[in-house]
Amino acid sequence: AVKQVLAYTEKFQEPNGLFYHGPESKFFWGRGNGWCAAAFPELLAVLPPSHPRRDAVLAAYRRMMEALLRHQAESGMWRQLVDDLQSWPETSCTGMFLFALSEGVRNGWLPTGKYREAVDRGWSALAGYVDAEGRVAEVCVGTPRADSRQFYLDRPRRPGDPHGQAGLLWAAASVDRLP
Repeated sequence: AVKQVLAYTEKFQEPNGLFYHGPESKFFWGRGNGWCAAAFPELLAVLPPSHPRRDAVLAAYRRMMEALLRHQAESGMWRQLVDDLQSWPETSCTGMFLFALSEGVRNGWLPTGKYREAVDRGWSALAGYVDAEGRVAEVCVGTPRADSRQFYLDRPRRPGDPHGQAGLLWAAASVDRLP
């Protein structure tokens, strides 16, 4: 797992900390980055402190978490295209980012102050996208790679789409475990 995560970060993590959707898709798609963000704390949770590559995994994780702080909207949400201010708030990536940030705070991989504030703002925002029946709104449907910004901006959004449920549940469970 360490070998795979580090090979992926070395090849695809940009200097700004985010991941392009693919080599031909030079866009920082929200849920694609969400999968990367969620993978880091899952790996760090089981990686022994003595592992010779743990520091490299932790550095890549922290680089991404710092990037997420820079791109969190004032509302607390993250966007369909993470770095595009004209892009719409997207819930599946927001949930995945909240999980990654919250686990970092909870496990001491990230300093509490600014990261806890980001988690609290994000959770307050994300919770507002859940209806009385538990469906999450503003979930981007499955998205293949593309070479057009407009393609990502025009992706359909479907309330209750399964792509949004895991991020919300991961975030809820992690935020609930914060001290």
